[in-house]
Amino acid sequence: MDAAQLTSSLIRIQSENPPGSTTDLVAFIGEFLDSIGVKNCVVSHPGGRDDLITTEPDPRLLLCGHVDVVPAIPDDWTHDPYGGEVADGYVWGRGATDMKGGCAALLIACRDLVESGVEPKAQFAFVCDEETGGPYGIRSLLAKNLLLPRDCLIAEPTPEMSPAVGQKGLYRVDLSFRGRPGHSSLYPLVGKSAVMAAFDLVGYLREVHARPFPPGKDLQPLVAQSARIFADIFGIEGGDNILTRVMFNPGRIEGGEKANIVAEQCRMELDIRVPWGCPLDDLKRSIAEHAPDAAIRETDVAAPTLTSPDARVVRTVCAEVERVYGTPAVPFLQWAASDAKYLRDKGFDVVEYGPGEIPTLHAVDERVSVEQLEKAVDVYRGVIQAYSG
Repeated sequence: MDAAQLTSSLIRIQSENPPGSTTDLVAFIGEFLDSIGVKNCVVSHPGGRDDLITTEPDPRLLLCGHVDVVPAIPDDWTHDPYGGEVADGYVWGRGATDMKGGCAALLIACRDLVESGVEPKAQFAFVCDEETGGPYGIRSLLAKNLLLPRDCLIAEPTPEMSPAVGQKGLYRVDLSFRGRPGHSSLYPLVGKSAVMAAFDLVGYLREVHARPFPPGKDLQPLVAQSARIFADIFGIEGGDNILTRVMFNPGRIEGGEKANIVAEQCRMELDIRVPWGCPLDDLKRSIAEHAPDAAIRETDVAAPTLTSPDARVVRTVCAEVERVYGTPAVPFLQWAASDAKYLRDKGFDVVEYGPGEIPTLHAVDERVSVEQLEKAVDVYRGVIQAYSG
């Protein structure tokens, strides 16, 4: 079995989150590890949200991947999102890029080393609940001290020449606005609209987004090269704005009763990404001030995080990328969030590097190239061997 075939097998085992069950997929990975003699155990949680960790007694490196995926609606796909079809040089399906391809590449690299007589001095963790930021994945393993601080590689999808060494902060909140009902014909003289209060907060966040938050001098080179990478990936100009401005998305808004009643209630789910130059506590306080009638429930909070480009794990991954591709690797800063934020907060040096077609991440026709999978296996083999010597 090669990395493409294993990726295909993982895609065919559904692990959408929600609902979030990873029982069948974790069992499959456990059987794969058993077949190559790598001891492992399952950490179970309610709703079938299972994690798997290996139990190497003296690990020097942690290798991570999440096995839950976002949902897919099959109607618009060229290939069945849960078929794992290998065609035209790609493996197609939900999770191919994010991140069953990376998990498969880690497993194949481990198998290759074991079969060559190398004992990997690494611990593997395959976790649930990453896509929803839930409590049963990496956070649970950290809370139970099943993962202890060490160098860490997460197989999240990245540009093939660019390991990720940091990511913006995350402030995800659920706001419940309360208004005062009245007849719509008298509004705004009578009544207080909860819906308009939510819109007012969105307006304030537009003002915040318009302000740049320049990073410190030590981060400016990383921000500049990350902007160039964003331009290559997404075809957008002004990529530095992604890392120097507050980005926000009111992903869900619902409220009101009828068109002729001033809205008494409104609920909004907000996802906010926080740059290094913006103090998170100040942002939280200003949001509360601009939503005085809202109950605010924080669902995920993390300040921006960074692993030094000079850290051993970053230098090792960059060296292996250069060996495989023949071109120097260029570290960059992530625009999105991952489990890296929780690990860095607990003292891990973390780098992210993995295969994937990033524009298809969470999108229709998600896929990963077979060539990228094979090269990721090669990179991972080299990294694991560097820590196992």
